[in-house]
Order: sequence, then C-alpha cells, then structure tokens
Amino acid sequence: MGTILDYLREYGDYSLEEKPFSDVDSLVISQLSYLKFDGIVPGPEEGAPVSLAQIAAHEDYDHLYADERYRKDNTALFTGVLKSRRFGGMQFWNYVNQIEPEQESQFSAVVCNLSRELVYVVFRGTDENIVGWKEDLNLAFSEPVPGQKRSVSYLEQAARTISGSFFVGGHSKGGNLAVYASMHCDPQVRGRIAAIYDHDGPGFRPEVRMQGAWQEIEGRIHKTVPRSSLVGMILYTEGDYQVVESKTIGPAQHNPYTWLVDKDGFRIVDEIRPGQKFIDQAINEWILSLDQEQMHVFVDTLYRVVQASETDNLIDFTAHWFHSIQKIGRAMSEVDEETVGVVMQIMRAFFEVLSQRSEKK
Repeated sequence: MGTILDYLREYGDYSLEEKPFSDVDSLVISQLSYLKFDGIVPGPEEGAPVSLAQIAAHEDYDHLYADERYRKDNTALFTGVLKSRRFGGMQFWNYVNQIEPEQESQFSAVVCNLSRELVYVVFRGTDENIVGWKEDLNLAFSEPVPGQKRSVSYLEQAARTISGSFFVGGHSKGGNLAVYASMHCDPQVRGRIAAIYDHDGPGFRPEVRMQGAWQEIEGRIHKTVPRSSLVGMILYTEGDYQVVESKTIGPAQHNPYTWLVDKDGFRIVDEIRPGQKFIDQAINEWILSLDQEQMHVFVDTLYRVVQASETDNLIDFTAHWFHSIQKIGRAMSEVDEETVGVVMQIMRAFFEVLSQRSEKK
C-alpha cells in the first residue's frame, strides 16, 4: 500500500481505457487544485487552455508551490502527473482565485481535462489563508457563505466552456462547494454532471440541504473520508460514504497525502473509528442545538481572537507561533464579559451533549 504519489508511479502509465477514472484519480486532481496557478492558467474568457508542459515551462513555475507546508509533496505530485501517460496530456483553464477578507471569503476553482471526453470542474479547499478558515466556520450557519454562492455562478459559467457531460469535485471545503454548486445550479447544467466527488468535505445544515436539489444529485455523489474524519463528518447526517485508511492518526488524516491506496484503489475499511464517530455525532448535535445568534457570537469571537496574531495566513502564524500565541492571549483578556459569558454557555452546552451521549452508550 502507498499514497497517491505511489499510485502515480505504479499506475500513471495506464490510459483511461485500460483503467477507468476512479476516486483516487479524483483526489489527485483535487490536490492539484491547491497549486497556485495565478498568472499561469488563464481565467474565464482570458485565453486558450494551457497544458502541464506549458505550466512546467512558465517563468513563474515555482510560484505553484507558494504554500510551503506542502511544497515537497505538491512538487512530487505535479512531477508525477506531468510524466505520466494517464495525466500528462491534461489542460487547464477558467482559473479563479479570490481572497476577500471583508466578505470573509476564500474561493478558488479551475477546469481541467484528462481527455476530450473527460472534463473535471474542481473546487479548491481551504488553503493557508486564515480568511478561508473563517469561511469554513461560517458553514455552520443556515445562510450560504459567499464561497457557496460563488460556486454556483462559477459552475454555470464553466459549463459553457465544456461540451457534453463532466465531473465536479474537490477536497475539504472544495468538496462542500462541489455538492452545493451541483444542488443549486441551473437544471440543464445539473443534468450534465456525471459524478460529484466530495473528499472529506463538510456537509450542510438540514435546512440548507432542503433548499437545494439534494435528492436529485445524491446518487451521483462519491464521498470519501479518512478513518478519523472530523471535517468531512461535520453536518454530514445523511448520505453514503466510503472510509479510507490513513497512514497517520487523528486530525492529520485530513491531509490527502496520508490516504492509503491499495493497488489502484483506496484502502477501504468498514467504518470510522468508534471514538471519532462518537465525537463527530456529538459535534453535530451541539451545532444543531445552537441558534444562529449563539453560533455567530461563538464563531466571530474565535476568529477575532485568532486575528489578534496579526497574520493573514497559517504559514506565518505557525512560523512565529510563540508571538502569535502571546497576541492571542492578550486578545482573550480584552473580550468583554458578556461575550465571554455567552461563549462559556455555548461550551458548557457542548460538554453537556458529550456527557448525555456517554450516558446513553
């Protein structure tokens, strides 16, 4: 067993005719979407698609790996894809990358193809920008976040550049956006979607799911989560999923490079770890028990405290973690007593849910 990098080495020379497109292929593409294609891949109506070879030869090629956390693995991924027969002919177009702190939104997506018949609209998950982390927290609200709204218009616009059917997908928040866009896009566009890939993406509040065409697309969703999934099980209370074994433990399993591949498919296990499943169910029960005002106070206070670190991305935050923690500590002391009281009530509610669930076991 190995990872998606080993998969590229062992199966990269198989054509799509020899081995049909799989969930593993989708995860490869989803991880590629995290690369920084700014100034390299054309945006909507900006020009012709560019190939992997053109990207590799671009003067700003090194900018692809601006996220230093995954530079080594992302470099190996791009190199493996470029050299492979399976992915080597890929082209990319319609790239969008928007960071809007005022709107608390981080949105990125791109269209790519493995062949003339196989086109994939892929949404990027949360990258290193702290504003993207705040948008993830906002997914707990009843109203759609800016990224979800933008995903619908993006999908409809991207569909106009594609002939015939296509795939939609992404990892983490990208998986959530793929499902949301598919639920809410124009029915004619929705009818052309062959499959939707959601790799450990959070779900939706029941009222949000009911507002879209969930039942119409549910059978086309391929959801995969790691064995200790936290992100992918948040607000995911309906729908099927497959559980993938990981080479690491805990929250680190959210990293796609830790997912295990057995031959040419994921290493599938029966269920999420019992202890993690217990926590996931408690978190969902807790989130759904809070009213919107309580949730806003909790999320906004948490974000305000993190903002006190005076960094706008997780790379700087972790690089200077000692100073960041000091500033967060000072910010905590400046939160007004009323807000602290509400946050404490909310946290007590969570521990009450945990206690009640433990008594029921």
